[in-house]
Amino acid sequence: MTYDATIPLRLVLHRAEELARRCDKPVLLVYVIDPRYFETSPFGVPRTGAFRAQFLLESLVDLKKNLKDLQSDLLPRSGRAEEVFPELLPRGSVLITQQEVTRDELRVDDALRRNLEEQGVSWEYCWGLTLFHKEDLPFQGDLSNMPDVFTPFKNAVAPELKCACNQIPAPYSEEIKKTETGLRIRPCFPAPARGALPLPKSIEFGDLPTALDLPCETSRAVAGWPGGEGAALRRLEDYMAGPIETYAETKNNMLDPFASTKLAPWLSNGCLSVRRVFEALRRVESTRGASASTYWLTFALLVRDFFRFMACKHGSKIFLEGGLNGKRIQWTGGDHEFRLWSTGQTGYPLVDANMRELRSTGWMSNRGRQNVASFLVLDLHVDWRRGADWFESYLLDYDVASNWTNWVFAAGLNGRVNRFNVVKQSKQYDPDGDYLRHWLPELQHLSIDHIHEPWRSTEALNYPAPCVAPERFAERKVSHNGHGRAGCRSGAIGED
Repeated sequence: MTYDATIPLRLVLHRAEELARRCDKPVLLVYVIDPRYFETSPFGVPRTGAFRAQFLLESLVDLKKNLKDLQSDLLPRSGRAEEVFPELLPRGSVLITQQEVTRDELRVDDALRRNLEEQGVSWEYCWGLTLFHKEDLPFQGDLSNMPDVFTPFKNAVAPELKCACNQIPAPYSEEIKKTETGLRIRPCFPAPARGALPLPKSIEFGDLPTALDLPCETSRAVAGWPGGEGAALRRLEDYMAGPIETYAETKNNMLDPFASTKLAPWLSNGCLSVRRVFEALRRVESTRGASASTYWLTFALLVRDFFRFMACKHGSKIFLEGGLNGKRIQWTGGDHEFRLWSTGQTGYPLVDANMRELRSTGWMSNRGRQNVASFLVLDLHVDWRRGADWFESYLLDYDVASNWTNWVFAAGLNGRVNRFNVVKQSKQYDPDGDYLRHWLPELQHLSIDHIHEPWRSTEALNYPAPCVAPERFAERKVSHNGHGRAGCRSGAIGED
């Protein structure tokens, strides 16, 4: 099984079932909890924070239960993967894992591969976590000719997926209806048959704890995210039963629990397949018809693919200060500015509310992520890698490829700068201030006229003054183009 912070995908189980049947051999399903994923980052933050650690544990407990129902089991192990697996696998074994694409994971793979070769164990990679299989892309195998901009990527992989305009009135156009059959995606594999993953006889599997003693206070969260496939499938069913109908109109609402799918934590951890979501969307279209909402959710799934393939193409560049273009930047913001941002004390309500939500729950909407990233890098002039590092620690839906590539884009290190007017965005996407009041209790008494700009009121005495001059936002327009922009969707789907 894979050893990083992603639960094994069904493709790995399918391949294991196939080999077990063909070779009449037992199947040992292993999850290695590698201590390197819980170390402190170079910026002084735990790489895996409390929320994600708890979600991972719940997901493993659920996986273990599901495997037992199939007369199989999960063996949890703690240690370095390149040391754990050679101790477990006898000569002639086959190790099957998900294929990794990013730097740290590939370094571990290299070390593990050398150790396995020494004792005669072979290794098979299985591609996962994307809607399109890598081999099905219309690009060269190393993705060197893949576009670095989302729209040309989308047009290449899904030319039939088109939309005449950003806002599509009813009745929907014929072009939108093409989404029902326009994409050619490999189908999901069925669950393994009961007894199809026979266990080794000499292994003691043991149990997992059901909870960690971690400071996870989520009582004010807009939604709940228990780990595991069961919870993921319930959320998917509930969302497709009704809320999907208004996704196009509500997706930027930061307070409504059903404004967007909020499936990202389960997708990022492998509890839910992106292809399962795609197939659920197709069923909605086949019974209720295609719509702007099914189009834009399909669009979001493609954005998620785009960032993983970008990480695959560019390798370690997504972690370097200069990003994809190697640009040298003089960062004038430092520890003080970063502390204001990370604790939600900048004096800008939209930024502060989102950062407090993240710190309290492990979640932030896509709209919030775009704004706080822009503010940190382009207004506070703080090294973008500190923001990416903070998100890695706190986000429930952290995904290494989506998170770090998104932050490269937010910093303008892909050749395009997108600066957000956080005041105007606040007024546009939280016009009544409900989201701000939910997370900023010190501003609850302010009127609509003042809650987005509390420095204009004499009553915001307990709220910090703006850390940068408000005048810089007075005339700045929102520099994005609505739905069609592949912006800072950090953490898998992000808003979705």
